Amino acid sequence: MTKHRRAFLVLLLLCALALGCALFAMLAGSVSIAPGEALTALFGQDSPNAAIITRLRAPRVLAGFACGGLLALAGALMQVLLKNPLADPYILGISGGAGVGAMLALFFGLSLTGINMLAFAGALGAILIVFGLAHGDGSWTQTRLLLTGVIVAAGCGALVTLVLSLAPERQLRGMLFWLMGDLAQVNAPLLTFAALIVSLAAVLPFARELNLLARGGEAAQSLGVAVPRLRRVVYAVAAFATAVAVTSAGTIGFVGLIVPHLVRLLIGNDQRFLLPTTVLAGGSLLLFADTLARTLIAPQQLPVGVLTALIGVPVFLFLLSRHPRQSF
Repeated sequence: MTKHRRAFLVLLLLCALALGCALFAMLAGSVSIAPGEALTALFGQDSPNAAIITRLRAPRVLAGFACGGLLALAGALMQVLLKNPLADPYILGISGGAGVGAMLALFFGLSLTGINMLAFAGALGAILIVFGLAHGDGSWTQTRLLLTGVIVAAGCGALVTLVLSLAPERQLRGMLFWLMGDLAQVNAPLLTFAALIVSLAAVLPFARELNLLARGGEAAQSLGVAVPRLRRVVYAVAAFATAVAVTSAGTIGFVGLIVPHLVRLLIGNDQRFLLPTTVLAGGSLLLFADTLARTLIAPQQLPVGVLTALIGVPVFLFLLSRHPRQSF
């Protein structure tokens, strides 16, 4: 089987998996719903549990898939940008900036809209700080960007800890849930899904150039790739995708790290197939984890970020044991 045929087959299988995870997410919960009833409600017909499907589960499914796809796409792009298979969406301090904004909004008792606005503003501020400092005197390298991101992330972490230490006890639970990832409060799933479509559409035209960039900046430039422009595009899209996902669902780890690894092992590093396949796999993983978070100890819900970490840690350790010399 050729690589392209295998990649296409994996893409089709992941489409089926995404649909299966979405259906499972809409049927499972404290109130069990039959598949026929769920489809009836989605098509606008009356059913006993139509409100549960249309107002609670369907928006959460859409938001969960979108956030998972955004994180996985950002992870794949960051690994190309930094030429580091251990890079993930949070490595540039974007989630830290969003966390600072969200914690301040919660501290001052703002509404959900205010939390989202301040979280996105914090993420945007972190993006501007990292890019501005990494650019410095005009030079721009992967190492400089990585180190700047790590320092900004550490500073944001300190600010988040400071806000938590000053917050009243009644607010701590909500703050901690946001920091651990929570899809229950997403209020604009269509916008989040639209951000996923826009992000994927923005980078797919550069897939062939990204394949060349993965071989090295000098090699790509010698083959006619405008490397500085391509790096700016990749950085901007990865930062935007991460900012939207973190603003919508809080800090959810390991999706952007594990999913590109697994997909790369299955189909190789051709970005034309890797990017859309990664989006499908990331969305499916987060949907599955969120469904478990809602149902394991229902009616109580677990933070979805805890579930992704519990899934991601053993998978990553297994990958390291099976492929100890894997390079980008």
